[in-house]
Amino acid sequence: MPEDSPRDRHASPARRAEARRTAARPFEGPSDLHLHSVYSDGTQAPADVMAAAHAHGVRTAALTDHDTTSGWAEAAEAAASLGMTFLPGMELSARHEWRSVHVLAYLPDPDDPALRAMTDRIRSSRLDRARLMADRIGRDYDLVWDDIVAQTGDGATVGRPHIADALVARGFVRDRAEAFSGILSPGGDYYVALYAPDPVTAVELVVAAGGVAVIAHPAGRAGLLPTPLLERMLTAGLAGFELGHRENVEPGLRTLRRLCHDRDLIVTGSSDYHGLGKPNQPGEHTTSDEMVERIVARATGNAPVYP
Repeated sequence: MPEDSPRDRHASPARRAEARRTAARPFEGPSDLHLHSVYSDGTQAPADVMAAAHAHGVRTAALTDHDTTSGWAEAAEAAASLGMTFLPGMELSARHEWRSVHVLAYLPDPDDPALRAMTDRIRSSRLDRARLMADRIGRDYDLVWDDIVAQTGDGATVGRPHIADALVARGFVRDRAEAFSGILSPGGDYYVALYAPDPVTAVELVVAAGGVAVIAHPAGRAGLLPTPLLERMLTAGLAGFELGHRENVEPGLRTLRRLCHDRDLIVTGSSDYHGLGKPNQPGEHTTSDEMVERIVARATGNAPVYP
């Protein structure tokens, strides 16, 4: 069985059918729908991520590692043991011109062939990219591939955050933020672009897998995506936007609030927790019970895991 396709109770056809039967089941928040583990660029195991969320008062949580579902089984078991509801999720990488676009995918079928093929391709590109960047950095800094692998959890794909952690460990930068703004910054001598689909394709893949697509931190300092692109994404099935996020800024937020109101879109709020990788803390932004219920009712590929 491929590592990214755990066939357990929350991914089975019976559980997917249960998703439709229990769509009206009430949720008792707070709900944090954007958390990361060591399977992507977080610093904690999935069970520890759920424990951290619980300690901060979160009662419904989604694990949304980048381009992988590998942490679902562990997170689901841990959440259930803590009396929490677990929403299987993923943060699918996409790209528009020079800009990264992150599509949060809630309750997709992890065995959908097209979605799996895309995540496999992205993860392979991520590894190739990391090796190329490591080679470039190694010409100027005393950094080798083993330094980077040492910062990577079992089963995780090596990426820029792990290179950043290696640079911190070797004393070249103080923290991830300094690494990303300097040595690893886009346009710098060491940067290599990651392969990712265009945002419309990413949304289509999520929807075809029975998932619910929401754009993560859509109003950051880079500004909003172009309106024609947003319209194409909505036509493709984009369900909403993560408006509650510390990176969002005005006036983009005002524009998106108006769009969400006019189109009756799903609005989420989340922490984007990465453990020690970022200052974000679980529950610093949350999603209303009504919006969680709308996500579950809309999904056909998977189901929540209830305690």
